[in-house]
Amino acid sequence: MNLFGTLRAPRELLFGAGQRHALGGIAAKLGQRALIVTDTRLAVDADLLALVGRLEEAGLEVMVDSSTLPDVPVESAIVSAAAARGFAPDLVIGIGGGSCLDMAKCVALLLTHGGRPQDYYGEYAVPGPVMPLIAIPTTAGTGSEVTPVAVLSDAERSLKVGISSPHLIPAVSICDPELTLSCPTGLTAIAGADALTHAIEAFTAIRREPVPGIAQQRVFVGKNELSDHFALSAITLLWQGLERACKDGTDASAREKVMLGATLAGLAFGVAGTAAAHAIQYPVGALTHTAHGLGVACLMPYVMTWNEPLIRAELAQIAHAAGLGGPDEVIPALVSLFERIGIPATLRDLGLKEDRIDWVAEQSSGIARLIQNNPRPLNPHEMRNLVAAAHYGDRSRLN
Repeated sequence: MNLFGTLRAPRELLFGAGQRHALGGIAAKLGQRALIVTDTRLAVDADLLALVGRLEEAGLEVMVDSSTLPDVPVESAIVSAAAARGFAPDLVIGIGGGSCLDMAKCVALLLTHGGRPQDYYGEYAVPGPVMPLIAIPTTAGTGSEVTPVAVLSDAERSLKVGISSPHLIPAVSICDPELTLSCPTGLTAIAGADALTHAIEAFTAIRREPVPGIAQQRVFVGKNELSDHFALSAITLLWQGLERACKDGTDASAREKVMLGATLAGLAFGVAGTAAAHAIQYPVGALTHTAHGLGVACLMPYVMTWNEPLIRAELAQIAHAAGLGGPDEVIPALVSLFERIGIPATLRDLGLKEDRIDWVAEQSSGIARLIQNNPRPLNPHEMRNLVAAAHYGDRSRLN
Protein backbone atom coordinates (compact mmCIF):
# COMPACT_ATOMS: atom_id res chain seq x y z
CA MET A 1 0.00 0.00 0.00
CA ASN A 2 1.49 3.36 -1.00
CA LEU A 3 -1.47 5.68 -1.30
CA PHE A 4 -0.95 8.86 0.70
CA GLY A 5 -3.07 11.97 0.83
CA THR A 6 -3.62 14.99 3.02
CA LEU A 7 -6.14 17.80 2.88
CA ARG A 8 -6.53 21.07 4.73
CA ALA A 9 -9.68 23.07 4.12
CA PRO A 10 -12.15 25.49 5.73
CA ARG A 11 -14.53 24.03 8.28
CA GLU A 12 -17.35 25.02 5.93
CA LEU A 13 -17.15 25.79 2.22
CA LEU A 14 -20.19 27.07 0.36
CA PHE A 15 -20.15 27.30 -3.42
CA GLY A 16 -22.89 28.51 -5.73
CA ALA A 17 -24.78 31.43 -7.15
CA GLY A 18 -26.46 33.47 -4.42
CA GLN A 19 -24.68 31.75 -1.52
CA ARG A 20 -23.34 35.13 -0.33
CA HIS A 21 -26.82 35.82 1.03
CA ALA A 22 -26.22 33.20 3.73
CA LEU A 23 -23.54 35.40 5.32
CA GLY A 24 -25.68 36.88 8.09
CA GLY A 25 -26.70 33.55 9.61
CA ILE A 26 -23.20 32.10 9.26
CA ALA A 27 -21.49 35.10 10.81
CA ALA A 28 -23.90 35.28 13.76
CA LYS A 29 -22.72 31.82 14.86
CA LEU A 30 -19.07 32.93 14.85
CA GLY A 31 -19.09 36.39 16.42
CA GLN A 32 -20.98 39.58 17.21
CA ARG A 33 -18.53 42.28 16.11
CA ALA A 34 -17.46 41.84 12.50
CA LEU A 35 -14.52 43.60 10.87
CA ILE A 36 -14.91 43.57 7.08
CA VAL A 37 -11.58 43.85 5.25
CA THR A 38 -11.90 45.03 1.64
CA ASP A 39 -10.63 47.74 -0.71
CA THR A 40 -11.85 51.20 -1.65
CA ARG A 41 -13.57 50.09 -4.86
CA LEU A 42 -15.58 47.33 -3.23
CA ALA A 43 -16.42 49.40 -0.14
CA VAL A 44 -19.05 51.29 -2.16
CA ASP A 45 -20.17 48.29 -4.23
CA ALA A 46 -23.86 47.43 -4.01
CA ASP A 47 -23.16 43.77 -3.24
CA LEU A 48 -20.88 44.62 -0.32
CA LEU A 49 -23.32 47.15 1.07
CA ALA A 50 -26.04 44.50 0.88
CA LEU A 51 -23.82 42.08 2.80
CA VAL A 52 -23.22 44.69 5.49
CA GLY A 53 -26.99 45.06 5.74
CA ARG A 54 -27.45 41.31 6.17
CA LEU A 55 -24.89 41.26 8.94
CA GLU A 56 -26.63 44.09 10.75
CA GLU A 57 -30.01 42.39 10.31
CA ALA A 58 -28.47 39.32 11.98
CA GLY A 59 -27.57 41.48 14.99
CA LEU A 60 -23.87 42.05 14.35
CA GLU A 61 -22.03 45.31 14.74
CA VAL A 62 -19.93 45.99 11.66
CA MET A 63 -16.78 47.98 10.91
CA VAL A 64 -15.55 48.25 7.31
CA ASP A 65 -11.82 48.61 6.66
CA SER A 66 -11.34 49.50 2.98
CA SER A 67 -7.60 50.13 3.16
CA THR A 68 -6.36 46.99 1.36
CA LEU A 69 -3.69 47.78 -1.22
CA PRO A 70 -2.44 45.54 -4.05
CA ASP A 71 0.15 42.99 -2.89
CA VAL A 72 -0.55 43.90 0.78
CA PRO A 73 2.41 45.97 1.98
CA VAL A 74 3.48 44.70 5.40
CA GLU A 75 3.06 48.11 7.05
CA SER A 76 -0.53 48.40 5.82
CA ALA A 77 -1.52 45.26 7.71
CA ILE A 78 0.06 46.62 10.88
CA VAL A 79 -1.83 49.91 10.53
CA SER A 80 -5.15 48.17 9.85
CA ALA A 81 -4.85 45.87 12.85
CA ALA A 82 -4.00 48.81 15.09
CA ALA A 83 -6.99 50.80 13.79
CA ALA A 84 -9.36 47.89 14.45
CA ARG A 85 -8.35 47.23 18.05
CA GLY A 86 -10.60 49.96 19.41
CA PHE A 87 -13.58 48.30 17.71
CA ALA A 88 -12.57 44.98 19.34
CA PRO A 89 -13.81 42.65 16.59
CA ASP A 90 -14.37 38.98 17.34
CA LEU A 91 -14.78 38.05 13.67
CA VAL A 92 -12.95 39.09 10.48
CA ILE A 93 -14.60 38.90 7.05
CA GLY A 94 -12.43 39.30 3.95
CA ILE A 95 -14.33 40.35 0.83
CA GLY A 96 -12.51 40.90 -2.47
CA GLY A 97 -9.66 39.57 -4.54
CA GLY A 98 -6.61 37.73 -3.30
CA SER A 99 -5.05 40.80 -1.71
CA CYS A 100 -8.19 41.49 0.35
CA LEU A 101 -8.30 37.89 1.57
CA ASP A 102 -4.60 37.86 2.41
CA MET A 103 -4.99 41.17 4.23
CA ALA A 104 -7.92 39.74 6.22
CA LYS A 105 -5.83 36.72 7.22
CA CYS A 106 -2.97 38.91 8.34
CA VAL A 107 -5.19 41.32 10.28
CA ALA A 108 -6.93 38.40 12.03
CA LEU A 109 -3.50 37.01 12.93
CA LEU A 110 -2.25 40.30 14.37
CA LEU A 111 -5.46 40.97 16.29
CA THR A 112 -5.25 37.51 17.84
CA HIS A 113 -1.54 37.09 18.55
CA GLY A 114 -0.10 40.61 18.33
CA GLY A 115 3.34 41.46 17.01
CA ARG A 116 4.17 42.20 13.39
CA PRO A 117 3.77 40.12 10.22
CA GLN A 118 7.55 39.67 10.15
CA ASP A 119 7.24 37.58 13.33
CA TYR A 120 5.34 34.92 11.40
CA TYR A 121 7.20 34.64 8.08
CA GLY A 122 7.77 31.12 6.84
CA GLU A 123 6.04 27.91 7.83
CA TYR A 124 4.37 26.99 11.12
CA ALA A 125 5.35 30.21 12.91
CA VAL A 126 1.74 31.07 13.88
CA PRO A 127 1.42 29.87 17.49
CA GLY A 128 -2.25 28.95 17.49
CA PRO A 129 -5.71 29.54 16.00
CA VAL A 130 -6.67 33.03 14.88
CA MET A 131 -10.06 34.60 15.49
CA PRO A 132 -12.84 33.29 13.21
CA LEU A 133 -12.31 34.31 9.61
CA ILE A 134 -14.80 34.26 6.73
CA ALA A 135 -13.51 34.59 3.16
CA ILE A 136 -15.69 35.78 0.28
CA PRO A 137 -13.71 36.01 -2.99
CA THR A 138 -14.86 38.35 -5.76
CA THR A 139 -12.27 37.13 -8.26
CA ALA A 140 -11.48 33.57 -9.33
CA GLY A 141 -7.75 33.08 -9.09
CA THR A 142 -5.64 33.00 -5.95
CA GLY A 143 -7.58 30.35 -4.05
CA SER A 144 -6.77 32.27 -0.86
CA GLU A 145 -10.26 31.49 0.41
CA VAL A 146 -9.11 27.91 1.12
CA THR A 147 -5.33 28.08 1.52
CA PRO A 148 -3.05 28.31 4.59
CA VAL A 149 -1.08 31.19 3.08
CA ALA A 150 -1.05 34.98 3.28
CA VAL A 151 1.31 36.70 0.85
CA LEU A 152 2.60 40.20 1.56
CA SER A 153 5.14 42.55 0.03
CA ASP A 154 8.07 43.58 2.20
CA ALA A 155 9.92 46.66 0.98
CA GLU A 156 12.94 45.81 3.14
CA ARG A 157 13.32 42.49 1.35
CA SER A 158 12.34 43.78 -2.11
CA LEU A 159 10.29 40.60 -2.52
CA LYS A 160 6.96 39.15 -1.63
CA VAL A 161 6.97 37.02 1.49
CA GLY A 162 4.61 34.40 2.83
CA ILE A 163 3.09 33.43 6.14
CA SER A 164 2.16 29.76 5.90
CA SER A 165 0.15 28.05 8.61
CA PRO A 166 -2.99 25.90 8.73
CA HIS A 167 -4.25 28.37 11.34
CA LEU A 168 -4.74 30.91 8.52
CA ILE A 169 -7.28 28.79 6.66
CA PRO A 170 -10.63 30.59 6.93
CA ALA A 171 -13.24 28.99 9.14
CA VAL A 172 -15.84 29.55 6.42
CA SER A 173 -15.49 30.32 2.72
CA ILE A 174 -18.39 31.52 0.60
CA CYS A 175 -17.65 31.25 -3.12
CA ASP A 176 -20.43 32.92 -5.10
CA PRO A 177 -19.68 33.11 -8.84
CA GLU A 178 -22.22 35.91 -9.25
CA LEU A 179 -19.67 38.17 -7.54
CA THR A 180 -17.29 37.65 -10.49
CA LEU A 181 -19.77 38.64 -13.23
CA SER A 182 -18.53 42.24 -13.20
CA CYS A 183 -14.85 41.25 -13.17
CA PRO A 184 -13.12 42.92 -16.17
CA THR A 185 -11.76 40.74 -18.97
CA GLY A 186 -8.12 41.47 -18.17
CA LEU A 187 -8.48 40.62 -14.50
CA THR A 188 -10.51 37.52 -15.34
CA ALA A 189 -7.66 36.32 -17.55
CA ILE A 190 -4.90 37.09 -15.05
CA ALA A 191 -6.71 35.51 -12.11
CA GLY A 192 -7.81 32.45 -14.07
CA ALA A 193 -4.33 31.89 -15.49
CA ASP A 194 -2.99 32.11 -11.93
CA ALA A 195 -5.46 29.41 -10.87
CA LEU A 196 -4.51 27.14 -13.77
CA THR A 197 -0.85 27.58 -12.85
CA HIS A 198 -1.66 26.62 -9.25
CA ALA A 199 -3.37 23.46 -10.43
CA ILE A 200 -0.56 22.44 -12.81
CA GLU A 201 2.24 23.16 -10.35
CA ALA A 202 0.43 21.27 -7.58
CA PHE A 203 -0.18 18.30 -9.86
CA THR A 204 3.40 18.19 -11.14
CA ALA A 205 5.12 18.95 -7.82
CA ILE A 206 7.62 16.52 -6.33
CA ARG A 207 6.17 13.45 -4.63
CA ARG A 208 7.88 13.01 -1.27
CA GLU A 209 8.21 9.90 0.84
CA PRO A 210 5.10 10.03 3.08
CA VAL A 211 6.86 9.52 6.38
CA PRO A 212 4.54 9.79 9.37
CA GLY A 213 4.32 13.39 10.50
CA ILE A 214 5.31 14.93 7.16
CA ALA A 215 2.24 17.19 7.18
CA GLN A 216 3.22 18.49 10.61
CA GLN A 217 6.78 19.18 9.47
CA ARG A 218 5.84 20.85 6.17
CA VAL A 219 2.90 23.03 5.23
CA PHE A 220 3.48 21.99 1.61
CA VAL A 221 4.17 18.27 1.37
CA GLY A 222 4.22 17.87 -2.42
CA LYS A 223 1.77 16.07 -4.68
CA ASN A 224 -0.39 13.37 -3.14
CA GLU A 225 -3.58 11.49 -3.91
CA LEU A 226 -5.95 14.12 -2.52
CA SER A 227 -4.19 17.14 -4.02
CA ASP A 228 -4.03 15.34 -7.38
CA HIS A 229 -7.79 14.82 -7.33
CA PHE A 230 -8.50 18.51 -6.80
CA ALA A 231 -5.79 19.63 -9.22
CA LEU A 232 -7.08 17.53 -12.12
CA SER A 233 -10.65 18.64 -11.50
CA ALA A 234 -9.45 22.25 -11.47
CA ILE A 235 -7.59 21.80 -14.75
CA THR A 236 -10.71 20.39 -16.41
CA LEU A 237 -12.94 23.22 -15.20
CA LEU A 238 -10.49 26.00 -16.01
CA TRP A 239 -9.72 24.62 -19.46
CA GLN A 240 -13.43 24.50 -20.19
CA GLY A 241 -14.38 27.86 -18.74
CA LEU A 242 -11.51 30.35 -18.73
CA GLU A 243 -11.45 31.44 -22.35
CA ARG A 244 -15.26 31.55 -22.43
CA ALA A 245 -15.35 33.76 -19.34
CA CYS A 246 -12.78 36.10 -20.89
CA LYS A 247 -14.76 36.38 -24.13
CA ASP A 248 -18.13 36.87 -22.44
CA GLY A 249 -18.11 37.98 -18.84
CA THR A 250 -21.88 37.44 -18.60
CA ASP A 251 -21.53 33.70 -19.32
CA ALA A 252 -22.71 32.41 -15.94
CA SER A 253 -21.77 28.81 -16.69
CA ALA A 254 -18.20 29.80 -17.58
CA ARG A 255 -17.95 31.96 -14.47
CA GLU A 256 -19.04 29.02 -12.33
CA LYS A 257 -16.45 26.73 -13.87
CA VAL A 258 -13.64 29.24 -13.40
CA MET A 259 -14.49 30.04 -9.79
CA LEU A 260 -14.91 26.39 -8.82
CA GLY A 261 -11.68 25.60 -10.67
CA ALA A 262 -9.83 28.33 -8.79
CA THR A 263 -11.12 27.08 -5.44
CA LEU A 264 -10.21 23.45 -6.20
CA ALA A 265 -6.76 24.59 -7.35
CA GLY A 266 -6.39 26.32 -3.99
CA LEU A 267 -7.29 23.10 -2.17
CA ALA A 268 -4.67 21.31 -4.28
CA PHE A 269 -1.74 23.67 -3.81
CA GLY A 270 -2.71 24.41 -0.21
CA VAL A 271 -1.14 21.04 0.65
CA ALA A 272 0.97 20.19 -2.41
CA GLY A 273 2.52 23.64 -2.80
CA THR A 274 3.73 25.41 -5.92
CA ALA A 275 7.18 25.28 -7.50
CA ALA A 276 9.64 26.98 -9.86
CA ALA A 277 7.20 29.26 -11.71
CA HIS A 278 6.22 30.87 -8.43
CA ALA A 279 9.83 31.07 -7.24
CA ILE A 280 10.90 32.96 -10.36
CA GLN A 281 7.87 35.24 -10.31
CA TYR A 282 8.72 36.66 -6.89
CA PRO A 283 11.83 38.56 -8.08
CA VAL A 284 10.31 39.21 -11.52
CA GLY A 285 7.28 40.81 -9.89
CA ALA A 286 9.49 42.89 -7.62
CA LEU A 287 11.33 44.31 -10.65
CA THR A 288 8.49 44.70 -13.14
CA HIS A 289 5.59 45.50 -10.79
CA THR A 290 3.34 43.33 -12.92
CA ALA A 291 0.45 41.22 -11.66
CA HIS A 292 1.38 37.95 -10.00
CA GLY A 293 -0.92 35.93 -12.26
CA LEU A 294 0.68 37.35 -15.39
CA GLY A 295 4.14 36.37 -14.22
CA VAL A 296 3.43 32.79 -13.13
CA ALA A 297 1.37 32.10 -16.25
CA CYS A 298 4.06 33.54 -18.52
CA LEU A 299 6.62 31.28 -16.83
CA MET A 300 4.54 28.10 -16.71
CA PRO A 301 5.26 26.76 -20.24
CA TYR A 302 9.00 27.21 -19.73
CA VAL A 303 8.97 25.49 -16.34
CA MET A 304 6.87 22.65 -17.74
CA THR A 305 9.32 22.26 -20.63
CA TRP A 306 12.21 21.99 -18.17
CA ASN A 307 10.26 19.49 -16.05
CA GLU A 308 8.94 17.50 -19.02
CA PRO A 309 11.35 14.52 -18.80
CA LEU A 310 10.12 13.82 -15.25
CA ILE A 311 6.40 14.55 -15.66
CA ARG A 312 5.41 12.53 -18.72
CA ALA A 313 2.82 10.55 -16.77
CA GLU A 314 1.32 13.75 -15.35
CA LEU A 315 1.24 15.37 -18.79
CA ALA A 316 -0.77 12.41 -20.08
CA GLN A 317 -3.30 12.89 -17.27
CA ILE A 318 -3.45 16.64 -17.88
CA ALA A 319 -4.06 15.96 -21.57
CA HIS A 320 -6.99 13.73 -20.66
CA ALA A 321 -8.39 16.31 -18.21
CA ALA A 322 -8.12 19.06 -20.84
CA GLY A 323 -9.54 16.96 -23.67
CA LEU A 324 -6.28 16.90 -25.63
CA GLY A 325 -4.87 14.10 -27.75
CA GLY A 326 -1.83 13.24 -25.66
CA PRO A 327 1.03 14.48 -23.47
CA ASP A 328 2.91 16.16 -26.32
CA GLU A 329 -0.05 18.49 -26.91
CA VAL A 330 -0.25 19.91 -23.39
CA ILE A 331 2.47 22.57 -23.40
CA PRO A 332 1.67 23.90 -26.94
CA ALA A 333 -2.04 23.99 -26.03
CA LEU A 334 -1.30 25.89 -22.83
CA VAL A 335 0.84 28.39 -24.73
CA SER A 336 -2.00 28.87 -27.22
CA LEU A 337 -4.66 29.27 -24.51
CA PHE A 338 -2.62 31.87 -22.66
CA GLU A 339 -1.93 33.73 -25.89
CA ARG A 340 -5.64 33.87 -26.73
CA ILE A 341 -6.51 35.40 -23.34
CA GLY A 342 -3.70 37.94 -23.41
CA ILE A 343 -0.95 36.48 -21.22
CA PRO A 344 2.52 37.80 -22.25
CA ALA A 345 4.71 35.17 -23.89
CA THR A 346 8.08 36.21 -22.43
CA LEU A 347 9.61 37.91 -19.41
CA ARG A 348 10.84 40.56 -21.81
CA ASP A 349 7.19 41.30 -22.63
CA LEU A 350 6.58 41.72 -18.90
CA GLY A 351 9.27 44.39 -18.81
CA LEU A 352 12.21 42.44 -17.38
CA LYS A 353 15.50 43.93 -18.55
CA GLU A 354 18.15 41.63 -19.96
CA ASP A 355 20.73 42.79 -17.45
CA ARG A 356 18.54 41.56 -14.56
CA ILE A 357 18.41 37.93 -15.68
CA ASP A 358 21.29 36.95 -13.38
CA TRP A 359 19.74 38.72 -10.37
CA VAL A 360 16.37 37.05 -10.96
CA ALA A 361 18.05 33.64 -11.25
CA GLU A 362 20.01 34.19 -8.05
CA GLN A 363 16.99 35.33 -6.08
CA SER A 364 14.82 32.51 -7.43
CA SER A 365 17.39 29.88 -6.47
CA GLY A 366 17.27 31.19 -2.91
CA ILE A 367 13.55 30.48 -2.48
CA ALA A 368 14.24 26.95 -1.30
CA ARG A 369 10.72 25.93 -0.23
CA LEU A 370 9.51 26.36 -3.82
CA ILE A 371 12.58 25.14 -5.68
CA GLN A 372 12.65 22.00 -3.54
CA ASN A 373 9.05 21.37 -4.57
CA ASN A 374 9.95 21.33 -8.27
CA PRO A 375 9.99 17.81 -9.72
CA ARG A 376 13.25 18.36 -11.62
CA PRO A 377 16.10 19.92 -9.62
CA LEU A 378 17.51 23.29 -10.65
CA ASN A 379 21.09 24.23 -9.83
CA PRO A 380 22.10 27.91 -10.19
CA HIS A 381 23.36 27.43 -13.78
CA GLU A 382 20.18 25.64 -14.80
CA MET A 383 18.05 28.30 -13.13
CA ARG A 384 19.90 31.01 -15.06
CA ASN A 385 19.25 29.10 -18.29
CA LEU A 386 15.56 28.75 -17.43
CA VAL A 387 15.14 32.45 -16.68
CA ALA A 388 17.00 33.36 -19.89
CA ALA A 389 14.79 31.01 -21.92
CA ALA A 390 11.68 32.67 -20.49
CA HIS A 391 13.15 36.10 -21.20
CA TYR A 392 13.99 35.40 -24.84
CA GLY A 393 11.02 33.13 -25.53
CA ASP A 394 13.15 30.13 -26.48
CA ARG A 395 11.92 26.86 -24.94
CA SER A 396 14.21 24.85 -27.22
CA ARG A 397 17.23 25.70 -25.02
CA LEU A 398 15.71 23.88 -22.06
CA ASN A 399 15.82 20.24 -23.19
